[in-house]
Amino acid sequence: MAKKTSAEGVYRVIDVVGSSENSWEDAARNAVETAGKSLRDLRIAEVIKLDVKIENGKVLAYRTRLQLSFKYEG
Repeated sequence: MAKKTSAEGVYRVIDVVGSSENSWEDAARNAVETAGKSLRDLRIAEVIKLDVKIENGKVLAYRTRLQLSFKYEG
C-alpha cells in the first residue's frame, strides 16, 4: 500500500549566502549543499539577490543570496 503524504506542516525560512569564483549557479549550489549538512528536509531555495565581489576592477567572486525553507520535525 502506498504511503500517503500530507501537505500540512510547519516550515522555517532562512537566508543564506553562497559564493563561488566561477558562477552564480555554483554559488547557489554551494549554499544549498553546505546548509544541507546541518539542516534536514530542505524544500525550496528561492534566489533573492545576485551580486559580485570586485577588487581592482575585476570580479573575484559571485555571490547568491537564497531563502531556504525546511520542514520542522515532530
